[in-house]
Amino acid sequence: QVQFEESGGGLVQPGGSLRLSCTASGSSFNFYLMAWYRKTPRNERELVATVTRDGVENYAAFVKGRFTITRGNVRNTVFLEMNNLQPEDTAVYYCNARAFSVSVLYNSWGQGTQVTVSS
Repeated sequence: QVQFEESGGGLVQPGGSLRLSCTASGSSFNFYLMAWYRKTPRNERELVATVTRDGVENYAAFVKGRFTITRGNVRNTVFLEMNNLQPEDTAVYYCNARAFSVSVLYNSWGQGTQVTVSS
């Protein structure tokens, strides 16, 4: 059973920065792709960013060059560096993965980490 654990959220002022971390356990191989999602106060889940095992990155349009996703050196870890945070970035952030290029996301989700951007 794959499990995800996110951390690093908090309360920041507009323009501030945070670095989120995610560790996935329960897999004996390196995932093809890891991703960050967020669930907004409107309870909508949005894809934020993805990165493949080979380091290919993709971002949602609303990221606008403010966020950077990276894979860690430890197997199945992923980070999200968030800069110039704005109130609309307030959400619970989750990570997930696709085991292989043809796989779908895992059904299991972690508790997420709360990011609140407010003055």
